[in-house]
Amino acid sequence: MFSNQIRYTIMDELECAGFGHYGGSLSIVELLAVLYGEVIDATPENVNNIDRDYVVLSKGHSGPGLYATLALKGFFPMDWLKTLNKNGTNLPSHPDKNLTPGVDVTTGSLGQGVSVATGIAYGKKAIHSKGNVFAIVGDGELNEGQAWEAIQFASAKKLDNFILYIDWNKKQNDGWSDEVSKSGTFEEKLNSFGFFTQMVDGASVEEILSATHKALRVHDRPACIVLNTTKGQGIKFLENMENNHHIRPDESMMKELKKAKEELKALLD
Repeated sequence: MFSNQIRYTIMDELECAGFGHYGGSLSIVELLAVLYGEVIDATPENVNNIDRDYVVLSKGHSGPGLYATLALKGFFPMDWLKTLNKNGTNLPSHPDKNLTPGVDVTTGSLGQGVSVATGIAYGKKAIHSKGNVFAIVGDGELNEGQAWEAIQFASAKKLDNFILYIDWNKKQNDGWSDEVSKSGTFEEKLNSFGFFTQMVDGASVEEILSATHKALRVHDRPACIVLNTTKGQGIKFLENMENNHHIRPDESMMKELKKAKEELKALLD
């Protein structure tokens, strides 16, 4: 499965770096597998085609997940992954469209990616360009008011070429999301903003794919898919960690991570 390839590649990439954003990168693996493996038409050959689909990773700290996916899809050599976060790299901590082939929008300042994504979707409508805009936002990121202004805009402009994915992994840098700032029920909230909204198991490629196809058939309003995920998804050792947002593993932890990586490799052989 493509999701297993992505997950293994993330683990290998972050092992080479020696630290990084494990939790949030792993929680969007199945989504990335669906988007780049089944849905979008973005390829290294059509990056200049204005009618292509766009992907905006608003939760930019999950860049290692996007990098692993783009490398597997041939946007740049796999060897680049070994340079993550190193001096002179083309793969900085957060995605930079000026450095990394296949990255559509530079992100990192949380909340801003949703605004940029709605702007791209609106621009596509204005010039009658085909293709859709898929934005990936974190639940903790939705503490930002700017994101909700963009959501209002998308609804007001009836951007049916815009699909918002919420990675509801329930944690953020400062702890459990509900303890930092209660966001309420995302499905109800997005419905109230006029979105066509669905809730799915974020660990199920089949559910994400089915929901995406339904969202693509919606007309005259944007769509939102809430992904019920677990931070560190797919790696039990990480799922059970209290703080797994950004990890700098010690020797003992690194052994556990290498063991998990080998288990993933066995699934690929």
